[in-house]
Amino acid sequence: MKRLLATLLMAAALPALAEGDVKAGAQKSAACMACHGAEGKSTVPLYPNLAGQNAAYLNHALQAYKKGERSGGQAEVMKAFVAGLGDGDMADLSAYYASLKP
Repeated sequence: MKRLLATLLMAAALPALAEGDVKAGAQKSAACMACHGAEGKSTVPLYPNLAGQNAAYLNHALQAYKKGERSGGQAEVMKAFVAGLGDGDMADLSAYYASLKP
């Protein structure tokens, strides 16, 4: 029962852990614009649109690139971009792109 309660409490806290600062994310997004567009809308089909994506999903994807858990496609490029990002940076970028209209 204690384990179930601990799991539920952790799950409830996950959204708060993934929250970032939209304004800070906007300031940090310059390197992302080359591929993902100025407003998170890519003009190149190879690169995904980020505008309006779920912040938790974006944060999870950035974390996975940093940990080397994603491969194929443009994963090597993304790994290089996220190498210097901290957890707060990734949360900020995720919040920023989630705030944009698709």
